[in-house]
Amino acid sequence: MRWDFQTAPAPRKLLWTGRILSSLAVLFLLWDSVIKLIPLTPVAEAFTRLGYPVRLAPGIGILELVCVALYVIPATSVPGAIVLTGFLGGAIASHVRVGDPLLTHVFFPLYVALLLWGGLLLRDDGLRAFTKRSMGAPAAARPHR
Repeated sequence: MRWDFQTAPAPRKLLWTGRILSSLAVLFLLWDSVIKLIPLTPVAEAFTRLGYPVRLAPGIGILELVCVALYVIPATSVPGAIVLTGFLGGAIASHVRVGDPLLTHVFFPLYVALLLWGGLLLRDDGLRAFTKRSMGAPAAARPHR
């Protein structure tokens, strides 16, 4: 049995707010991934401080770019958000491990994830309907055979 979740299309303000939130997160993640591809001293220092070999920076940057690409393609935006959440969770774990400050370093990836998911929720009608249904709110859903 498959469920079709139906909801009214998002109002323009909601849609544009979602696009702006998503764009902020995507721009940061693009910048973050590209600087890992260029041999920069601050990147090398950060990797060393976090306990990672600097030689891994380009691979992590490419992985981040692939995850961002999944997120920006509408058909794969939900899986993209899921893998980016995992990626950002790894960043949180790295900062916790070395004892970085909570609000500025440890929580920053959480802030980015909130922008990703908040933007996606505001601009994706199907995800919004699924979320309403999952949280027990009445949503127009009918079984499909």
